[in-house]
Amino acid sequence: MRRAALVVGLVLVGLGLGVYWQRAALHQALFDLTGEEGWLEQIHAVGQLSGDLIRPRLDLQPETPIAYNGVNPFGINTFLQQEVEPAKRERQVVLIAAAGFHWLRQEFPWYDIEVSAKGNFQDCRNPPKCISAWDKYDQIVELAQSHNLELLVRLSSPPDWTRADGSARGAFAPPDNIADYADYAGAVARRYQGRVKYYQIWNEPNINPEWGNQPSDPVAYTRLLCAAYTRLKQVDPNIVVVTGPLAATVELGSPDSSGTGGNNINDTIFLQRMYAAGAGRCFDVLSMQGYGLFSGPTDHRLRPLVINYGRNQIVRDVMVANGDAHKAIWISEMNWNAVPPASGIAPLFGQVTVEQQARYAPLAYQRAQADWPWVGVNAFWYFKKADDSERNQPVYYFRMADPDFNLLPVYTTLSAYMHQTPVMYPGWFQEDDWTVSWTGNWQMVNDPSAVLGAEKMAQAPGASAHFVFDGTELVLVTRRGPQAGKVVVSIDHNQGQTFDLTAEADQAAVQISVARGLSSGQHLAFITSRAGNNVIDGFIVRRPPNLTTPLFLAAIAAIGLAYVIIRRRLP
Repeated sequence: MRRAALVVGLVLVGLGLGVYWQRAALHQALFDLTGEEGWLEQIHAVGQLSGDLIRPRLDLQPETPIAYNGVNPFGINTFLQQEVEPAKRERQVVLIAAAGFHWLRQEFPWYDIEVSAKGNFQDCRNPPKCISAWDKYDQIVELAQSHNLELLVRLSSPPDWTRADGSARGAFAPPDNIADYADYAGAVARRYQGRVKYYQIWNEPNINPEWGNQPSDPVAYTRLLCAAYTRLKQVDPNIVVVTGPLAATVELGSPDSSGTGGNNINDTIFLQRMYAAGAGRCFDVLSMQGYGLFSGPTDHRLRPLVINYGRNQIVRDVMVANGDAHKAIWISEMNWNAVPPASGIAPLFGQVTVEQQARYAPLAYQRAQADWPWVGVNAFWYFKKADDSERNQPVYYFRMADPDFNLLPVYTTLSAYMHQTPVMYPGWFQEDDWTVSWTGNWQMVNDPSAVLGAEKMAQAPGASAHFVFDGTELVLVTRRGPQAGKVVVSIDHNQGQTFDLTAEADQAAVQISVARGLSSGQHLAFITSRAGNNVIDGFIVRRPPNLTTPLFLAAIAAIGLAYVIIRRRLP
């Protein structure tokens, strides 16, 4: 037994020397696993990760068709309505577009549009003259279009006239009459029909401050959501309705008199109650917040009672359990708080340096794209405010630029990241995925037999699609039939392989493995239609599961167990 103990001791000494020799690489590997910067924090996190291995696995269904997951992911929150000067709004948009962002998440506050009474869209708050309350928002829409940006319009912040008690419960209390909110949503959608497609219903309805400083209520929010959904779809069936983002919280606020509400309600519980109230039929995309708070974007721990950047996986599990595996999650706000230590401001949202913030944000986008195929838009919080009145509050230190347009380091690092070649990572993505470039004559065809009801059809020989993917196998989702012909698939500029898609009977959503056994990493795919009306109905990228984490944790556990057993058996 002493000999065994000696062997184990020598092994531990050898491991210790090896760790010391490779400490920089090990430190980086542990950060990539835990999102922690300090050695002690990393060791503690590894222990928590070991505990994750014995919990039930989440049902994430990454290889399932998902609508609106293949959009350009790069979004940013703006407060353009706060700028008094139109030139400053334009300057913001120019900088945002130059950085490489595609989406503006921008509030169209109800109180700023339908200001004084129902149906009154005149702004008379600065006498002696009145102006159209729409003017400011018309310019915002025009700026977005002129710079090839898409808007995610947030509909929230009711005016005082919508509530009998006015502003007594704060600026975010819901209206007394839900129909008034639906009418407002319809008015915005009609004015910008064909120009704005994506609307978000409210903001963080599961926490007290965003629900009028009163207990949050998933049933009441679901009624609001469904009323807005119905009205928006009446204006334009192609409008995409996004839920108000769920604030990540582990609180279980005391229930109200109905037994369903609470001051702040855990996001997963709130979502489950929304589903129970019928919310599943009232949204196209689910939204949630994605703050990293007290650990970095590479934190792989999944602890329901601790919030980190990977929390969307727990929410995804709830969606799958409720039959919504086909819906994407959009992250409405993502960032790390760079409040200076010398400021004396309490780090309520965690605390990083501006250099860490600049490093974490690109890593956050990278992880979402590489690991979470159900995540679509991911919006950085936020570009800038119009002034520095919030300088003494933690929220000020999420900014990307100062009020005077001085750009912080995160602007530079994200710009460099967003200008890289788009990559399709493992998962199932539709034919309109943002990473795919199309040449030749392709036509989008609506067909109920297609995956999610649409597909792209080649109208002439030579039409092609190309993209970069990261995986060891590529599957083409297509259609066989009498009108189909041959397609050629080339990987990494090889000679290409021909696939004959002709068949006597029409067969929709056919999966053909067009490349397999590839080396790990990125590959370039070219798909060319040689003859026939060939269809592309989606892509599936696969790679072997990464066993590094469980093997690493298992090795540590085995060594530790062996040491404990031998120590106990020694006299």
